[in-house]
Amino acid sequence: MSHCVFCAIVAGKAESSLVYEDEHTTAFMDIRPFTPGHLLVVPKTHAAGLAELDPEDGARLFRVGQRIADALRASTVGAEGVNFFLADGVVAGQEVFHVHLHVVPRTAGDGFGLRGRPTVPPRPDLDYLAGSIRGRLGAADA
Repeated sequence: MSHCVFCAIVAGKAESSLVYEDEHTTAFMDIRPFTPGHLLVVPKTHAAGLAELDPEDGARLFRVGQRIADALRASTVGAEGVNFFLADGVVAGQEVFHVHLHVVPRTAGDGFGLRGRPTVPPRPDLDYLAGSIRGRLGAADA
């Protein structure tokens, strides 16, 4: 692994505005926020992408994210809703290759949102894709 800014933050070697820390997880303010109060939740153990992420660390990200979402609603941020976002891979928009969960507080009219256009594929297309994905999960997961 080359230099990882999130590992440096976890190690206390890079500056951050810390929001939460426990034995396995750290959360800090995003330095390029989509909305005021946008923060990142990261596992302390380096994992460049989801394929490397320990499932327990993944579960911890979402548990901490839930707690933070509640705090965002109750704090001066005054979130009316929250988006969770996790980008895995370059084409998904991942810029820092240390898994991280974006917790983005939302208020009416904040201007943030998904810009893609949803499609309405025919049911046979959905069934075909579902079967292909299900086949890759393995019998134990089906």
